[in-house]
Amino acid sequence: MNQTMAFAALEAALAGGGDFAEIYFEDTVRNSVRVRDGKTETALSGRDYGAGVRVMRGTSCAYAYSCEVTEKALREAAQAAAQALRAAGTDKPQTFVVRPARPMQAAMYPAGSVGLEKYAALAKSAYEAARAHDTRIVQAMGAVSDVYKRVIVANSLGVYVEDDRARSRLAVQAVAAKGNEMQTGFEGPGAGAGFEFLEGLDIEAYAKSAARTALTMIDAPFCLAGQFPVAVNGGFGGVIFHEACGHSLEATSVARGHSEFCGKLGQKIASDKVTAIDDGSMPGEWGSLGYDDEGTPTGRTVLIENGVLKNYMIDILGGRRMNMAPTGNGRRESYSYAPTSRMTNTFIAAGTDEDMITGIDTGLYAHKMGGGSVNPLTGEFNFAVEEGYWIKDGKIDRPVRGATLIGKGSEVLQRIDSVGREVVLGQGLCGSISGSVPTNVGQPLIRVSRITVGGREA
Repeated sequence: MNQTMAFAALEAALAGGGDFAEIYFEDTVRNSVRVRDGKTETALSGRDYGAGVRVMRGTSCAYAYSCEVTEKALREAAQAAAQALRAAGTDKPQTFVVRPARPMQAAMYPAGSVGLEKYAALAKSAYEAARAHDTRIVQAMGAVSDVYKRVIVANSLGVYVEDDRARSRLAVQAVAAKGNEMQTGFEGPGAGAGFEFLEGLDIEAYAKSAARTALTMIDAPFCLAGQFPVAVNGGFGGVIFHEACGHSLEATSVARGHSEFCGKLGQKIASDKVTAIDDGSMPGEWGSLGYDDEGTPTGRTVLIENGVLKNYMIDILGGRRMNMAPTGNGRRESYSYAPTSRMTNTFIAAGTDEDMITGIDTGLYAHKMGGGSVNPLTGEFNFAVEEGYWIKDGKIDRPVRGATLIGKGSEVLQRIDSVGREVVLGQGLCGSISGSVPTNVGQPLIRVSRITVGGREA
């Protein structure tokens, strides 16, 4: 796509009565190899190529897309979107001003520049290291993947940006068995970089860590149930804030009144210990972008500062509904999705506390978090603890399995009474109405004074 094609599509979009039009183009190359049970299970290379046109009038919006990127196809997509609005108007797009590149995910070896045999060798080494760790590891999987996405966004306000994005990730899973019981361990480091990130990883260490988690949990007794203090580790521990609170701070929820934090800007919603940030401009990070998928520069947005709600995460349409400026959080999985407000790298900022576990007489240490579910409207959540340890008299007493954390986002924020000094980020994919996008979750070690712990023992 070039500027002439983009401008013509925007003209056609506005001719239908819109007051704002935008075109999003992408050219994405993907590679992935997965080895399971000693065999290459999948070896995939692919390319996604296309563009989408969005038209707005006020807070009404229509979207159309095409995998054919020609002036004729883009004009037809623009006309289709414009006709859906059924409005009349005479607006014209402004002359483009090309904004400078903001490379946040540089790649020495982007996807497509390295042969799949190198991916297969790394995936196989991850599988073999996990399987060889212990005879009780009965199944293992190693996978490597990378993505290189070239994006152009142009709109009727004269914005024209290009953004290149590279991501690479290792995934290793180990399954331990004992009788009829099975437990799983997983590690999945990733970065906003090319194949060079994968080559530089200590793959054996990650494989052994996944195997160690599975083996620890297979021998662990079941967790006690009740209300206890809980210390939650960094990295994927941040999934609690991401799910239980982060989604409730997106304009996707807030603009429609579907959030427990609606109308609470400037109010205290968390402990004084809590400062939470979304930052899409962190170089080399998994969730970073130079510009978001609406052409807005990414940046550091302080969501909560010392317990006080300061900002929401806002896209263009959400900003129109809320009468607020976008924050660089408009995101989409691909050109086949219209964008909406999404998180990037979202984390609880570092604090000053130490020795949190020693202050717990009886409670739980959640070393690794697993999956869960949340209701954004109420903030109610439940999350599995993948690797947990029981605390007794201020010390780690024993590993425990089957633990879940159950609560409400707004209540948990108020009960965080200690925040550690070192932020650790974990890489994942977040699904919402604009598809699946890469996000970082994270925090330091934190302590929640009281939360409901689900388990099998009274």
